[in-house]
Amino acid sequence: MTGFIKEFREFAMKGSVVDLAVGVIIGTAFGKIVSSLVSDVLMPPLGLILNKVNFSELYWNLSGKAYPTLEAAQKAGAPTINYGLFITNVIAFLITAFAIFMVVKQLNRFRPKKEKEEKPTEPSKQEMLLTEIRDALRNRR
Repeated sequence: MTGFIKEFREFAMKGSVVDLAVGVIIGTAFGKIVSSLVSDVLMPPLGLILNKVNFSELYWNLSGKAYPTLEAAQKAGAPTINYGLFITNVIAFLITAFAIFMVVKQLNRFRPKKEKEEKPTEPSKQEMLLTEIRDALRNRR
């Protein structure tokens, strides 16, 4: 049993596992920031530009009854398709994906570049001389 605990401790303390845990925690916090940026900062002006549309209230009511707001429809238990919230989440995803792309792009600048395949070098003088001798012998026949 102690061997299992020791092995688990070694696994959990490896750099990659700890790095992953830190990345998940920071990613969760970053996701909340992006979500707030989209819903609280970007969507209100975008809604204002688009005839005072409140994206959080855009939905299709599938029950056939009329409800004044999405909240009222949800309280009544009406089935709804909340496409305004979906649009907001898509925009949040795009911003998050772009930010992560930029971070990874910057991190890749610091990684050592893989050496490109070496171009074939010119043959040495010996090889060139041997090739000439071979070609001369072929031509003599």
